[in-house]
Amino acid sequence: MPMGTYQQVKDELKKLEIDDYDVVDHPAAHTTEEADKYIAGREGVRTKTMFLKGKKKKFYMVIMDDKKRMDFHEFQDLTGAKRVSMARPEDLAEQLGLAPGIVSPFGLLNNTDHNVQVYFDKDIVDEPIQTFHPNENTHTIFIKTPDLFKFLKEEGYEPEIIDL
Repeated sequence: MPMGTYQQVKDELKKLEIDDYDVVDHPAAHTTEEADKYIAGREGVRTKTMFLKGKKKKFYMVIMDDKKRMDFHEFQDLTGAKRVSMARPEDLAEQLGLAPGIVSPFGLLNNTDHNVQVYFDKDIVDEPIQTFHPNENTHTIFIKTPDLFKFLKEEGYEPEIIDL
């Protein structure tokens, strides 16, 4: 599985005529705290994207405010998912072409099986702008929420909104 790239994300957004976004280039950031230092003072909710694995090789992507803690029991109660845990790095590479610490919705470009259910925490869907690493941790993209949902829909994903 080829690894996802920033160029791949830019090419896809251009193809979808999504061109109203900003990117900040910065040194490699391995945590959301590190990335936040490079983008301080700019508008956009700081997100974290968690890639989870459940029973029977079911995969889930959960996008939430990076200040929130993930409650696995609550997630299972809300979604009916069973035995959910963080996916292993091998699963991440196989399903999304990404390395740990660089997970974002843009990794879905590499999910040829379309076997990932995407969830957004309701707290961030009303935010005008969301931030992610666009498949590389040396950039942060600031994308309008409606454009992000357009991207997901065009890629064949119907995100569900849940209250975590």
